Amino acid sequence: MTPLPYGRWRHYANRVLAAEISSLTRYCDRLIQYARLPNDDGLLFSLVENPAKAVANAPDAIPASVAADGDRTAILLNGNLNHSTDIQALLEGLRGSVGRGSRLIAVVYNPYFAGIYRLAARLGFRAANPPSTFVTYTDLDNLARLSGYRIVRTRSTIYSPLRLAGIGDVINRLLPAVPLLRHLNFAAIVMLAPTVRPEGQPTISVIVPTRNEHGNIEAALEGLQAVRGALPGLEVVFVEGHSTDGTWDEIQRLMPRYTASFAIAAFQQTGKGKGDAVRLGFARATGDVVTILDADLTVPAAALPRFYEAYRDGVGDFINGSRLVYATESGAMRPLNRLGNVLFAKALSTVLSARLGDSLCGTKLFARRDSDRFTAWRRDFGDFDPFGDFEMLFPAAVLGLGIVDLPIRYLARTYGDTNISRFRHGWMLLKMTAIGFFRVRLGAVR
Repeated sequence: MTPLPYGRWRHYANRVLAAEISSLTRYCDRLIQYARLPNDDGLLFSLVENPAKAVANAPDAIPASVAADGDRTAILLNGNLNHSTDIQALLEGLRGSVGRGSRLIAVVYNPYFAGIYRLAARLGFRAANPPSTFVTYTDLDNLARLSGYRIVRTRSTIYSPLRLAGIGDVINRLLPAVPLLRHLNFAAIVMLAPTVRPEGQPTISVIVPTRNEHGNIEAALEGLQAVRGALPGLEVVFVEGHSTDGTWDEIQRLMPRYTASFAIAAFQQTGKGKGDAVRLGFARATGDVVTILDADLTVPAAALPRFYEAYRDGVGDFINGSRLVYATESGAMRPLNRLGNVLFAKALSTVLSARLGDSLCGTKLFARRDSDRFTAWRRDFGDFDPFGDFEMLFPAAVLGLGIVDLPIRYLARTYGDTNISRFRHGWMLLKMTAIGFFRVRLGAVR
């Protein structure tokens, strides 16, 4: 078990970093490396996946379109924070050149290994100008907030330079998932999102997937009409899926009554499952942001303005409903279901390196532009989720949208029966969690 020669170790380390960074950048419109350091030969930049790359050495060299809300740009800071004596000024200098869809990706060296980096420089294993600044996660979190950003994802990486039948890859895959030991990395990738409140009022599309919900359609429309003033440019998109109780006919009967209040459309899915219905709704929606209102109305339409306001005010770019904070209405959630929801939320929090209070609430809100990136991510990752919750949460975490839980009170349905089977669907969710652990949590090294 021998260490790799420095040249090969350096290339290997950059390959590991590039694989993790590419999990975001391959779904971005462009990648810009900002203020490349003198001792950076561009190896990492060359290995990161993105079809449109550029280098900018000053804020005014960043294209003006990057500041637009619809643009999805990754800004690479390769060691810049560790060579800066004023990180706040560095980050603030970029604020005017980046938009809400931009993400700063900072390669940051472990502060606990500061002595090793300095010793390596003295022994000639690194460039003559070793890093001068080493910040803890707490320091960086404070600096980000002071500069107008929030940290949306942190991934530890690069643990081992050992060469023995790929043992370095094994170690670099496993240690990020091990408590305490995951802090023994040589470098981490920290993703920062600018805190931006969009100009104007983004329009919203509400997707209502329905299956055997005949008795809830009018209540859903009444609820949406009551809050239309708080949801600019409201569009309602029904997606009906193979109902046997006349749900489609009821939608058609009621639509003309509400067309004066908001735009409304209805489609019938040819596929199966809520996930397929939601994807169809996203594809037909026209609003700037999209959200989901389950037709069982266990999350009432009255809650949607809070989701919209949280997004509009820049609190997060993925607002996720949480049903586990407040007491649920009697009969809304059985004790075993609640326990399962808690366990799945804890498991996914570990898998995705994101704090989730509830992973299975149907109501979520995010930019429609990002739903296209979710589709591209699913094509690469695999279509494994018939419900749609995980296939939104997974890419939202990986792409650094910044998931924010919004507590709501969960109500009991007043019509029909649930389409969820506790044990059969619970087993499917468990398998999906395991898939995520191996393909997201342990899948960066390539």
